[in-house]
Parts: sequence; C-alpha cells; structure tokens
Amino acid sequence: MPPPRGLVRILLACLGLLCTLAAADVIPVRSADLRVEDGDVLLSAQFDVALTPALEEALQKGIPLYFTLDFELTRPRWYWLDEKVAQWSITHRVSYTELTRQYRVSSGPLSQPFDSLDDVLRFVGRVSSRPVLRADALARDARYEAGVRMRLDVSQLPKPFQLNALASHEWQLSSEWHRWSFAP
Repeated sequence: MPPPRGLVRILLACLGLLCTLAAADVIPVRSADLRVEDGDVLLSAQFDVALTPALEEALQKGIPLYFTLDFELTRPRWYWLDEKVAQWSITHRVSYTELTRQYRVSSGPLSQPFDSLDDVLRFVGRVSSRPVLRADALARDARYEAGVRMRLDVSQLPKPFQLNALASHEWQLSSEWHRWSFAP
C-alpha cells in the first residue's frame, strides 16, 4: 500500500528545508601556500570574503561578526593515523560604529579601524607570511598535507542570532577546506 499523499508532501517539504539549511554561502579560496624563510614556515592565503545582505544589515546595526581562519598541517602515515604537526585558529572580530561611521577589526588586544566594508573584507580575507611553526620541527624527507579554511563563527554571535544562523543559510558563511601537499 503506498503512503498517503499528505505524508509524501510533508517528507518532501522537510527534505527541501534540510537542503536549504545545509547550503551555506561559500567563501572562495583564491590562493594558499606555505614557504620556508629564515627558519620559519610561513603561510600566505587569500579568500574572497563577501557578506550576504542579512549579514551586512546585522553589521550595520551594530552586531559584530566573527571570522575564524583555521589552519592545520599533518604528516600522512600509512601505518597509523596522520600526525598533527601544527593546528591553530585565529578569529577576527568585525564591528561597525554608527557614530564614527567606521569599521573595526580586532584580533586579541589589537584592533584596526577601516573606512569601508570592502577594505575590511580584503583585510580579513588575506593572510600574508604568517609563521605557523619552525622549519626545524619538520622532517626534510617527508611530505606534509596543509589545510586552511575561513568561516563565520556563529557560536560567538549573540544568542538570538545564533538561532537565526541555524534557521537561515544567509547566516552561514564558510569556505571548504583548501588542502595541498607541502615539502620543506
């Protein structure tokens, strides 16, 4: 006996809702690489960060946005789990003040003002020669797998906006993990 049509419609509606919720806006990765210089392994990466209309409106109304850059470096091993050589995250808090009509990007105790949202997004989306570890911590004859991604960290939003983030794909913004091989 086939299922009732009402049940099929409800299941299809739920499936459509799940697909909508799962589809987050993507931050494209333009480039990412590692290089060894003066005994340090340096990361350079560039992302094309663009806000959805809902995120831009929230920022204009004084809700800070938190962008997190995640990095990991692993050494694949055939006989065991991959070895995590380095792993870290850095978060940028982006805010807007109506009184001064300025944007501010903060990371830890440091902050920097910006006049335009485009300048803020270029700054947040660019990592230039950031040390990730000392080169002497790497084996010379080994190959490593590096990975980097950027995401809007919705867990740091105020609680009502965290609920919005769960219900709307406009509040979900992230890149896929961009992975590449690296040999020192």
